[in-house]
Amino acid sequence: MVTTEVPQKKRRLPSRMVLREWAEGYLFASPFIIGFTVFIAFPMVYAIWLSFQRWNLLGDPQFIGFANYAKMLTSERVNLSLYNSGYYTVFAVPLQIILAFLLALALTQKIKFRDLYRSGFYLPLIIPLVAWSVVWQRVLHPEFGILNDMLGWIGIPPQPWLFDPALAKPAFIFMSLWMIGRMMVIFIAGLTNIPPTLLEAASLDGAGYFRRLWSVIIPLMSPLIFFNAIMGIINSFQTFIPAKIMTDGGPENSTLFAVLNIYNEGFKFFNMGFAAALAWEFFIIVMLFTGVQFFLSKKWVYYED
Repeated sequence: MVTTEVPQKKRRLPSRMVLREWAEGYLFASPFIIGFTVFIAFPMVYAIWLSFQRWNLLGDPQFIGFANYAKMLTSERVNLSLYNSGYYTVFAVPLQIILAFLLALALTQKIKFRDLYRSGFYLPLIIPLVAWSVVWQRVLHPEFGILNDMLGWIGIPPQPWLFDPALAKPAFIFMSLWMIGRMMVIFIAGLTNIPPTLLEAASLDGAGYFRRLWSVIIPLMSPLIFFNAIMGIINSFQTFIPAKIMTDGGPENSTLFAVLNIYNEGFKFFNMGFAAALAWEFFIIVMLFTGVQFFLSKKWVYYED
């Protein structure tokens, strides 16, 4: 029996031209790579190490094992901050999506000053959050607020919006509706890309406007609804500046959101190790919410392919 060995091909090294292309590619990508490494990857890894330490920002960190995580699971303040963030997200994000979608439907019709309306609803996004917070603090003032003046026109007495624990979170939810311009623009882009032939075919089959909306428009817009839902959930969980400037977590910690609590633990109470543990807990919770959304999207998000 004669056996023949198949000669193995020698592994060729990349040519000089290929190496040059790789080098140029990494060179052009280096600003992002360096920025991601320095400002995102390294702080995340450092926060893991810091979460096992006790550090007051002045002395040297002291290793305490899982004490920060044990404290995190039993802290009423932590649980309250997560509840506040969850409450805000559950009510604010659906309202934002619904209102942005309705505005997009209206502003894709042939109406006068349509571009002006689009610009007006998008304008709040370019206002700095600090100025945005100061403006809303004036609007919601219990004695001189514009909102209470408008409610007085219909006989509703002034409300202590930011001074009543029962009204503070609804006030923040109401304020979040001012920032729906980004969602609206995304929906407008999607609506303008719907093939008119599909809507015409549905009309010829006897479908009215609401039937076309439910059976044609919404399924085709479901990927954009899903995208806005994911971004809305992430952004709402990260609410910080308005709560810090307007209420500082009050009244009675009713607006103590998770990010504000992390900030307070690290830079107000000087428990940086505990703040790092809270940050990773918060990161895991947001990732779980996002993962659940991706899992549920298989049942309602429609992709043409």
